[in-house]
Amino acid sequence: MDMTYILLHHSGCSTSRKGLALLEENGVEPEIRKYMNASEALSVDELKDIAKKMGASSPRAFLRDKNAADVGIDDATSDEAIFVAMAANPKIIQRPIGIVGKKAVLGRPIEDLLKLV
Repeated sequence: MDMTYILLHHSGCSTSRKGLALLEENGVEPEIRKYMNASEALSVDELKDIAKKMGASSPRAFLRDKNAADVGIDDATSDEAIFVAMAANPKIIQRPIGIVGKKAVLGRPIEDLLKLV
């Protein structure tokens, strides 16, 4: 069964670029979702779906902590508020994220992206 490999990718991020290169070296040609571009931005519902596919109950599983404080996220911020903030400020989404079917993984380390192959 052919399942499309979707990579949530930010070309300005070296880890994301290395993750894409690793997939390509392993024969995977992912569909690239440049979620930082307004035209390809992730909705709150898509972000919730990604958390579910990761087996996580919280968006904190892929929250980029070093940018979270910039948009007012702290330990007391609700999951719902974090999802809304992620949709509005994609730079606070940790990357890269690989998605295949009903599974998703955060590529930190990038080798984790191969778990879906």
